[in-house]
Amino acid sequence: MSTPSLPAPPIRRLSLRDLTACADLSENRGWPREEHKWGLLLAAGTGYGIDDPESGLVAACVVTEYGPRERPGLGAIGMVLVAERHARQGVGRRLMRHVLTEMGTTPLTLHATPIGRPLYEELGFKVTGRAEMVRGRFVPGGPEPDVATRSATAEDLTTILRLDEEVFGSDRTHVITRLPAFADQLRVAEEDGRIIGYAAAWPNMETHVMGPVVARDTETAKALIASLAARTDRPLRTDIDVRHEELLSWAKERGLESVSFNAVMTYGITELPGDWTRRFAPLTVAAS
Repeated sequence: MSTPSLPAPPIRRLSLRDLTACADLSENRGWPREEHKWGLLLAAGTGYGIDDPESGLVAACVVTEYGPRERPGLGAIGMVLVAERHARQGVGRRLMRHVLTEMGTTPLTLHATPIGRPLYEELGFKVTGRAEMVRGRFVPGGPEPDVATRSATAEDLTTILRLDEEVFGSDRTHVITRLPAFADQLRVAEEDGRIIGYAAAWPNMETHVMGPVVARDTETAKALIASLAARTDRPLRTDIDVRHEELLSWAKERGLESVSFNAVMTYGITELPGDWTRRFAPLTVAAS
């Protein structure tokens, strides 16, 4: 007589109480612990996890929803991780299928590494873009962009939210309003007293990650990045849409080196909403 198989561990919602376990899971897969980022994602999004009764959290991911609460216009999936000892056993596939069921008809997006991309394609995600991660110490030089920048104030937040929704194509208030506390820097670009872009730099391990970077044009994006770089002594990191070739070339001339490429994938939509020409870098690829 065959021994009946044990039931699969249930998938549960994660909370901020799981922050250390999520960071441990990141470390287990060779990723940085990124506790600061996990804290934002678990607070602003919905985390899903699977526990091993003997060894704790073995799989996790976070979905950040945008738009009206009762009918989100987009969900961004990130931090999809499975512990090494449970890898290649269908755990990640099971977790992702659960998320797809939970999200129903809400369009989805994610940034996929080359390793993760086959699973997402199997589940029905399509590649609709590409982002390049660059990292390094910014070296000033050459002609400076002729765009004025300054630190953002509380009075700027309404304008930043309006600009972000216009460029992103969905309301991200619950995430963007967390930026002043989450980021070490939040700056705006101005022309004739009007805000034409904004950018943040937030701490992640030994680096400062630049994102979001939302700007009227490439010169404005350059000015915002240069202004962030001038106010930190940490290496910088960001993920730039590869269609922004001029900005990528400029960043590399200033000392940032290519680290990796991610495929931007969507599910239920053929392209991301909003205006990609003004969307230069995400807050984080885990939340887009």
